[in-house]
Order: sequence, then C-alpha cells, then structure tokens
Amino acid sequence: MSDGLPYDYVDSRLHERRERVFLVLAGLFLGSMTMLNILGVSRFLDMSFEVFGMRIPFALAVGVLPYPVTFLCTDFISELYGRRRASHVVWVGLGLNLWVMAFLWLGGVLPPAAELGADGLPDPSAHDYAFFRIRQLTMGAVVASMLAYLFAQLCDVYLFHFWKSLTRGRHLWLRNNGSTLVSQFVDSFAVITITHFWAGGLPVDDAAALWPQLWVFILSGYVFKAVVALIDTVPFYVGVGLLSRYLRIDPFQEHDADVEEVLGTPS
Repeated sequence: MSDGLPYDYVDSRLHERRERVFLVLAGLFLGSMTMLNILGVSRFLDMSFEVFGMRIPFALAVGVLPYPVTFLCTDFISELYGRRRASHVVWVGLGLNLWVMAFLWLGGVLPPAAELGADGLPDPSAHDYAFFRIRQLTMGAVVASMLAYLFAQLCDVYLFHFWKSLTRGRHLWLRNNGSTLVSQFVDSFAVITITHFWAGGLPVDDAAALWPQLWVFILSGYVFKAVVALIDTVPFYVGVGLLSRYLRIDPFQEHDADVEEVLGTPS
C-alpha cells in the first residue's frame, strides 16, 4: 500500500501522468514541426542590423520561428523517456510530413482543374492562388526540410545521449546545448542548400554571386536557432527538475540503460 492506496492504483495513475506529459511534448513537437514545414520559405523576414556603422544582413525564413521548440521537446523526451522514444517521435514526424504532402498534392489534382500559367500558378486574382502558391513552396521545400530535419533530429538525439553517456549523466547544459547547436547547423546548411539546388525556392539574385547569398540564409537561420538554444538552457534545467519529481523519473537510470548502445561498451 502507498498512502492507503493499492500499489496497482498508484502505478496506474503514475503511468497515466507520464504518458500525458509525453503526449503534450510529442504533440507540441509534431505540431511545431508541421507548422514550420507548411510556412517554410513562404516569407523571409528582413532583420538586418548595423554594428559600428556596418550593415549585417540577416534574412530569416518565417518557418524557422517555431523550429527551436522541436529541439527543446526532443531534449525533454530524451532526458525523461530515453533515446528510443525520442527517436520514435522523430520518425513519426517524418511520416506526418509525408502525410501533409500527400494531401497538398491531392488538393491540387482534384477537380475543378486550375488554369495554371508557365510558373505553375493560377492568376494572382484567382481565389485558389494562395493554395497553389503554398502548395508550390511546400511541395518543393518539404522534401529539403524533411531530409535536413531527419539528419538534424537524429543527430540531436544521438549526440544528446552520446554526451550524456560520456559524462556519466553529468553536465546537463552540455548535452542540451551541444547536441542542439551541432544538429541545428546541420539542419540550417542542409535545408538551405537542398531548397535552392533541388527546389529552387529561395529569393536569390541571379545577377549576384550565389554562395554569399546562401550563407546569409544559412547563418541567419543558424544564429537564430543557436541564440534560442542557449536561452532555453535555464527553462530546460528547471523543466527537467520539475518534471523528474512530478513524473518520479530518474534520468540517470535511463542513462545507464543507453551507455552500452551509444558507446559500444558495457555500462
């Protein structure tokens, strides 16, 4: 008995609590990730600034805004529920975006047939112009973002547990920031280069040198993600502490289970 209650009742309520928190974290991750892929490169924000009289270009895709939330969620899931469940969420996210692509494709081919111009879009005054513009950008960019997302998220989960195992569960700040900073550079570089060279979805000036323009997009997105990742260290520490007690989960126990798998050595 525990506090006058049967053990099976206590265990059932604790399991329900843990799964409810997991559902919130996974839902926030999947919702943010789907939203960022639909918004994608539909708009770029000019956030350029000056330093000592020198203008620093800073162009941020609107789809990047919810992106840091996805890494924070996978870090929480990795810390509290383990590497396998975090990896499962990543794969579900990939399938979810393929599901979104399927319906974007279906919505474009069902009748009535749209009169599309040479650019693949209807007349700007047409009622369905917005749908076909979003469809064009999303269908092109989502493949790029999914490849980048898959590389980056799996990199994030692996590095998180690699550093967790290497430090024997200490230095939470290292695995939170280290895994996110590396994986977000992987994502930023991959999504911009694939989007441009494969989908042609970036607003580049053909008369100017290409790579300086691409590096502006890459570094702008990466700096934004890196700054947010560093800022979320405090809420991550606080959140892990609160949730560990609320869920009665010891993150160090999960660490012991993953040492052999990550490092290839006995724990």
